[in-house]
Amino acid sequence: MRQSGVLLPVFSLPGKYGIGCFSREAQKFVDYLAEAGQSLWQILPLGPTGYGDSPYQAFSTFAGNPYFIDLESLIGQGLLTEEECSDQIPSDPGQVDYGFLYETRWDLLRKAFSRSSHRQTEEFAAFRQENAFWLPDYALFMAVKDAHQGAPLRDWEEGLKNREQESLDAWREKLSGDVAFYEYLQFEFLRQWKQLKAYAGSRGIGIIGDIPIYVSEDSSDFWAHPELFQVDERGRIRKVAGVPPDGFSADGQLWGNPLYAWDYHKKTGYDWWIRRIGKCRELYDVIRLDHFRGFDEYFAIPAEDDTAKNGFWEKGPGIDLFRTLQETWPDLRIIAEDLGYVTDTVRQLVRDTGFPNMKVLEFAFDSRDSTGRWEYMPYNYEKNCVVYTGTHDNETLAGWLDSILPEEAAEVREFFHAEGGSRQEIVAAMIRGAFVSTADLCIIPLQDYLGLDNRARINQPSTNGKNWKWRVLEEQLDRPLQTRIRRLTELYGRIRRPE
Repeated sequence: MRQSGVLLPVFSLPGKYGIGCFSREAQKFVDYLAEAGQSLWQILPLGPTGYGDSPYQAFSTFAGNPYFIDLESLIGQGLLTEEECSDQIPSDPGQVDYGFLYETRWDLLRKAFSRSSHRQTEEFAAFRQENAFWLPDYALFMAVKDAHQGAPLRDWEEGLKNREQESLDAWREKLSGDVAFYEYLQFEFLRQWKQLKAYAGSRGIGIIGDIPIYVSEDSSDFWAHPELFQVDERGRIRKVAGVPPDGFSADGQLWGNPLYAWDYHKKTGYDWWIRRIGKCRELYDVIRLDHFRGFDEYFAIPAEDDTAKNGFWEKGPGIDLFRTLQETWPDLRIIAEDLGYVTDTVRQLVRDTGFPNMKVLEFAFDSRDSTGRWEYMPYNYEKNCVVYTGTHDNETLAGWLDSILPEEAAEVREFFHAEGGSRQEIVAAMIRGAFVSTADLCIIPLQDYLGLDNRARINQPSTNGKNWKWRVLEEQLDRPLQTRIRRLTELYGRIRRPE
């Protein structure tokens, strides 16, 4: 089935209170997609973020970001007033100010918690029971982090860092109110997200979720289960994740995440992965599995290094993991994010799983890409793939056209029959090229539909302070754009048909 969708992070949605969330504007965006003939909405990871605001460095792989809780819903429940929320209206609705949110949003959420009667409900009791395998550890982790003024796990005292029972019991008793607060936030997050997801389903829109391959060193996952990772006898990380140097980064990328102890995972029958993917199946209709290349071979960097130059490749779990997951859920829908340095063994793993992989049009014409342009040329696509103009890590099409070599830009114009065209006309021609391709699924970032330059870029890897901020304005989601998207979808056989 040929389908199409739009890539837009939740935080990029329009809305009143400083960050996109599970609000009426989110439902209106679902309506917008449905009326534009789309089938899917792709988002970024929903986890709670910390320093750097990256959704790929969350405090938990199972928890949700409290910033996405809709304040208007809390007002409707009688837990907050409009006056109390009035200072959350930003001066710049087109940017997320994470510093301001950090300073102000938590006090509001604590007020809502203090006024809520959720603890007396059967719904909350069921939520705690269903999430008992991760929720207590996460709630205590966040409460302790607050008590340590946000200090990372590595800086906590030894007894607490190493989860000595006496220390855990003492802190859990001392911080019982804060632990309850963080449990409430997850309850409200999940309640609101399920409502939005159900609404999307009622309009024929599936959700493509996104999960990072790795977890953060400063996370409840690493704290609660260090045995899942490559650590020494004292629990210190031995090697960390990243990617080698390439045309985009001379030093490579040093992500710093702890690497998995895959032999241990295999001995447990991949129990933690089954739980993780099971949670994702609850949240999403399709799962985009980030850095799929790392399941074949992963890049290991000595933990003491400050660049990725001295890293080396080690074998991952390969098909064994995915056979286990597919035996558990035969209907599992995964998109393999196989970008970056791709080898024949990675290509074979993608084929063995049967998952559709990703094709990025920008990479077909950019000499900085390490894979080789033929992988991404539309005439080489198999049907079982997903074509993108770009991803959240790439420049917008308009910005990219200004950054590639002149001869590459000339080839783009010729390939897409846009000789003599303006930058906006070339962007439109590339979007048409994605739609007309044989790829079963076509996903376009909203910024490319809008023809925006790199001021609307979501993320520039290996940088801090300017990422994960862009928001669309409500007036940009106008009827002419919706009509144009629908016409493309009809013209190239990707229209969402009624059941």
